[in-house]
Amino acid sequence: MRRIVLLDAPSNLGLRPPAPGTVPGCYKLAGALREQGLLRRLGALEGGVVTPPRYDLGGWREGEGDFNAAAIADYTRRLAARVEAHVRAGEFPVLLGGDCSILLGAVLGLRRVGRYGVAYLDGHGDFRHPGNTDRTGPVGAAAGEGTAQITGRGQADLTGIDGLGPYVRDGDLHILGIRDDDEDRSELTSLGIAHRTAGEIRRQGPEAVARTTLRDLQDTAPDGFWIHLDADVLDPDVMPAVDSPDPGGLSTEELRDLLAPLAASPRCAGLDLTIYDPDLDPEGTGAALLAGLLESVLAQS
Repeated sequence: MRRIVLLDAPSNLGLRPPAPGTVPGCYKLAGALREQGLLRRLGALEGGVVTPPRYDLGGWREGEGDFNAAAIADYTRRLAARVEAHVRAGEFPVLLGGDCSILLGAVLGLRRVGRYGVAYLDGHGDFRHPGNTDRTGPVGAAAGEGTAQITGRGQADLTGIDGLGPYVRDGDLHILGIRDDDEDRSELTSLGIAHRTAGEIRRQGPEAVARTTLRDLQDTAPDGFWIHLDADVLDPDVMPAVDSPDPGGLSTEELRDLLAPLAASPRCAGLDLTIYDPDLDPEGTGAALLAGLLESVLAQS
């Protein structure tokens, strides 16, 4: 039986401010899920917290690359050290974010161990990079550049930390749950990066998609894979408390059926959960939903 380690990674450094003078509330995700008794419900070991630097845009201006880049790079190194240590110890880290930029820490840590893939469960392709700004708009928020950055596309201080980029090869990345009209689909297709929309997952069946993903990752990523779980992969009818609540997402049951086989695989090295914002959920229903979802697919018996 693998040992789950619950580790808080409450960084919001990769998101734009929701309003002038405010900071993204997703840094409260970890606390909200812990209030649901998640540590006990998972039968997990206590991993503590990797405290992020202060969110501060300072004098950043559009067109100057990613804001908070130096802080994100520093945080990525520290989080990577923790992930690497847990994976080498045979443990299964569960990272409670934060925004999607915490994935950089997970994949950098895994890159130090070997060659790993990523199952990227997200409502968006997150493939904005300097080479496609004519289509996607300027870079700036690292959380919207996640799949591009982990595959080596973006500014070197984030994509090539310690000379280890790209952290994930194109063929080792599977993006699952993007909306049917996602703007990144054509570019992902041209590059051969595997992806399935929420509609395709619904038509093919979540369990069948999970089996295919596991088979493909078995063939390409020899050391295993990581799961990135963004709460906005869910439809806003069930998960409105995210920064981009776009319609057409998965139901809770569909996400559970997709996630469970992936998380149960002995080749799965760990998981991160991001983007849920307790500031947008005063009743805590989203926290209860996510805690129940993680318990249903991860809890030790």
